[in-house]
Amino acid sequence: MNIYEFPPIELLVNAAYWVVTWLTTLLEPLAGTASAALAIVVLTIIVRAVLIPVGLSQVRAGITRKRLAPKITELQTRYKKTPELMQQKMMELYKEEKASPMAGCLPVLAQMPVLMAVYGIFIQSTIGGHANDLLNHSLLGVPLNAGFVGLLTGGNLSVVSAAVFGVIVIIIAVVAALSRHLLTPDMPQTPPVRASGSQNSTTEGPAMPDLSGVTRVLSFMPFMTAVIALFVPLAATLYLMTTTAWTLTERLVLNRVLKVHEQEEAVPAA
Repeated sequence: MNIYEFPPIELLVNAAYWVVTWLTTLLEPLAGTASAALAIVVLTIIVRAVLIPVGLSQVRAGITRKRLAPKITELQTRYKKTPELMQQKMMELYKEEKASPMAGCLPVLAQMPVLMAVYGIFIQSTIGGHANDLLNHSLLGVPLNAGFVGLLTGGNLSVVSAAVFGVIVIIIAVVAALSRHLLTPDMPQTPPVRASGSQNSTTEGPAMPDLSGVTRVLSFMPFMTAVIALFVPLAATLYLMTTTAWTLTERLVLNRVLKVHEQEEAVPAA
């Protein structure tokens, strides 16, 4: 079954198609043949602007994690010989502070439906029972429904298309490097927990997962985005470039507004 025929996703794609088509018509006097490409960028900005509260909660969660780092380190030291009890204490600490160690994943998850919709409107020949007019649009002569890998394997990669994808991927990679350097949070490592049937098991209930590995993976996510950009249609590549740049800018601005660095300096060393 085509996933885009699933009613909720089909509705999402139809809505995205309508918005992008409307923006394309609106921007055509300004951007000409690049109006659809610009419409994707504008749509991305609109979506990210709506998600600013999510980004705000992510920054606040990062502040909380930084503030809790010394306490977590203390718990790791105190209960080093009883990992299950240590995990329970950590869960209680997060609960008392009303914090979630998984808050950093929320912005990524919130954008997935939009990315799926943008991808969908440039791979389907018909949408809502009508011909997909967006497939006729391009950027500097590169069709918006064409991907770098597809053009390369099909022998249709031109100098212009290679340059367009190259510039976009370089921008994503540069932003990724800056994001990892400036925004990667510190996360105390959590020792592994023995199985519940272990001889030394002292507590019951779910254990606090070791999220240090998750944090490291998330820090490399922008670089993964650069790789993904080579496989998806140009329209989706434009979305990825815009949202990656927005994420860096938004986080830097919110960090400054919330005075994150000042709060980090005020946190005593563990």
